[in-house]
Amino acid sequence: MKCIYQKMKKPPVAIGFLERFTSDYERSCGAAAPPPAITPNHVRIAVIGSGPAGLTFAGEMAKWGYAVTVFEALHEFGGVLVYGIPEFRLPKAIVKSEIDYLRRLGVEFRDNVIVGKTLTIDDLRGQGFLGFFIGSGAGLPKFMNIPGENLIGIYSSNEYLTRVNLMKAYQFPAFDTPIAKGRHVAVIGGGNTAMDSVRTARRLGAERAMIIYRRSEAEMPARIEEIAHAKEEGIEFMPLTNPVAYAGDAEGRVTTIASKKWSSAPRTIQAGGGRCPSPARKPTSPWRSWSSASAPIPIPSSPATFPA
Repeated sequence: MKCIYQKMKKPPVAIGFLERFTSDYERSCGAAAPPPAITPNHVRIAVIGSGPAGLTFAGEMAKWGYAVTVFEALHEFGGVLVYGIPEFRLPKAIVKSEIDYLRRLGVEFRDNVIVGKTLTIDDLRGQGFLGFFIGSGAGLPKFMNIPGENLIGIYSSNEYLTRVNLMKAYQFPAFDTPIAKGRHVAVIGGGNTAMDSVRTARRLGAERAMIIYRRSEAEMPARIEEIAHAKEEGIEFMPLTNPVAYAGDAEGRVTTIASKKWSSAPRTIQAGGGRCPSPARKPTSPWRSWSSASAPIPIPSSPATFPA
């Protein structure tokens, strides 16, 4: 069944914005509903990681009467909500209010604890914990393994956003964590994390901030509104472009990006009905077998260089 607005050829109702408005209004008025009455069952549950999954699990278990303790490796609770998502997209006050609500439910929080190092699962069992939820996330970055990736000034988005959002690098030297503030900043990728990174760079003073993505703009996995916001802020988009190497100066600082232009080719249909990459480019990952996106193909003799 289609939304009636689609039948009228109008944009669909923005449910997400309505939900955010009601939540923000409730919080601003101080009218948040009190926690429900809970009958404790005294069963101790350990939640490893205070990101979205850990917080959600902790809240649900607390409502069932379990004694929940959340263990966080960092010094702030919230996981990717605090270290990965910038303030301009998710105010930290919202995350804090959600954690405060969990505390009112009886959830205990312990920071600076690396389960597996500071404490082991056996240690926690010895403390009386009977159940464990591992929500430590999958935050390791993935690099392209091209020449020059170790030059100074090249960050993974994980490190870049963590330095800014959690370690307050934008206030260096008042805070101990520095960060390179480039006049020209390029972000490789087209997802929401890439949009967060490039918009953050813009706020840190980048004169030119750009998105370099190997597929077309229509195939970017970022939400449409995030792409629109980036364009409103003057972010440049370079689709069908892929870096092949970085070059640096005598001090080992990145200065330029060598890239190659790509063309887009349709994928073929396998006998079983699934899609596979164009024969012009063999698949490099099993996950590509189900992608409906086009297969980028390098264009011969199409080098391009960007300042970094």
